[in-house]
Amino acid sequence: MSVLLKNAVHDGDVVDILIEGKLITKIGNGLSEKADEVIDATDMAVLPSFVNAHNHAAMTLLRGYGDDMELMDWLQNKIWPLEAKLTEEDVYWGTKLACLEMIKSGTTSFVDMYWHFPGCAKAVDEMGMKALISGVFIDMFDPKQAQKKRELNEALYFSMDKYSERITYCLGPHAIYTVSEESLRWIREFADKHKVPITIHLSETVIEVQQCLDKYGCRPVEFLDKIGFLGPDVIVAHCIHLTDNEIEILKKYKVIIAHNPTSNMKLCPGVMPYQKLKDAGLTIALGTDGCSSNNNLDMLDEMKIMALLHKNTTLDPKIASADEVYQSATEPLTKSFFRNSGEIAVGKNADLILVNLNHHRLIPNHNLTSNLVYSANGDCVDTVICDGRILMKHRHIDEEEEIIQRAKKAVNRLLKS
Repeated sequence: MSVLLKNAVHDGDVVDILIEGKLITKIGNGLSEKADEVIDATDMAVLPSFVNAHNHAAMTLLRGYGDDMELMDWLQNKIWPLEAKLTEEDVYWGTKLACLEMIKSGTTSFVDMYWHFPGCAKAVDEMGMKALISGVFIDMFDPKQAQKKRELNEALYFSMDKYSERITYCLGPHAIYTVSEESLRWIREFADKHKVPITIHLSETVIEVQQCLDKYGCRPVEFLDKIGFLGPDVIVAHCIHLTDNEIEILKKYKVIIAHNPTSNMKLCPGVMPYQKLKDAGLTIALGTDGCSSNNNLDMLDEMKIMALLHKNTTLDPKIASADEVYQSATEPLTKSFFRNSGEIAVGKNADLILVNLNHHRLIPNHNLTSNLVYSANGDCVDTVICDGRILMKHRHIDEEEEIIQRAKKAVNRLLKS
């Protein structure tokens, strides 16, 4: 398929952009090439689409369920009991609802960790998005459960040929307080053998740190270093309670930090030491976390909250600038996992959005990046393209009404079961 964008604003110029197959093949003025689809992008900025570094997509079904609670109380008494009732069909429709929300707000790629991997992968594939998808690996230090999870993950890895190349298998140990040392070592070995990435929650709460000290005699990052778990293929979510030594360890292994400011503010485990991690040269990628702890997947909302959180907690208005925050939502994971994206240029994948410059939130347009970070929300996104495929055109998505109704039915079933 080919797509021609006419009169789009790009780096201050008005240009046409030709997309052939998955790639941007021409950028110029007055392109006359024929295309299967021509989109009038007058008064629209063409920008890289957003990448959500940490998500539990099907938790859209739990949006608003169990708010205003402490993290462990929330998990143990609200979230995990309801999640135990989820079926693959529930996860399929919950993930489709998440994809709908992400597309409507300009996201085309994300990292996911949730139950019922096949339901999630099928939904993402059908919606045309890209994702690193992991099944939740939790063994609760039970050898029998550990063996079941290992067998499941092996089976998932070897089933990936049924999905498009937009879906990437990822290992997803939940956390060091829910996964045994033996399983974490197995996960590292499996990742090395099959060259697959890992995502894990890390150092999110004071309780997690204290439990690690009590159980292993060291802090969480030190423990993962000790067992040889860390590496540049590891995405660690949260990273709130860190010592300077732990930051140096993370730097040594070039891990990627998935920062989730809204979730952290809502559940109150603390504030990630953004400036220290940045000064150490670590890669910081922005994520929303799931809808039960956010409660939306709009990366434009997340950018503003990230910027304001760190300015407010440090009393420094220069920290977490608009440029830095915007970059955290578009670039980091395109350098390591969602490759050949994150830039509007010839030869790059056509993962892009058109932003309506006539939207009231973007007027006047003194600085587009500042407007996007501090003023915009998902409603400013007009059109979304992923791998050259139009996922949303002029804010229309074909399946929208069906997805909403089926997700509502899934929630009703959960609450009655």
